[in-house]
Amino acid sequence: MSEVLEFNAENVRAKLEEIRPMLQADGGDIEFIGIEDKVVQVRLQGSCHGCAFATMTLQFGVEKSLKKYFPDMERVDNV
Repeated sequence: MSEVLEFNAENVRAKLEEIRPMLQADGGDIEFIGIEDKVVQVRLQGSCHGCAFATMTLQFGVEKSLKKYFPDMERVDNV
């Protein structure tokens, strides 16, 4: 089981850095924008920007990974 972390910008940014290589391997990238309420805001870049599978990448890749550490997080939005 993953360690639950405090839901703050610093911790979310650190966990996104761990996810980035997965996206970069496919020519994409992710930028942390901020946290609003319990929603993490990111910007998909590179080949992820406008990709037909971007929503799936966010929900089943990024969001699922982050929820292991931040169970109170509601979702991840691409802004």
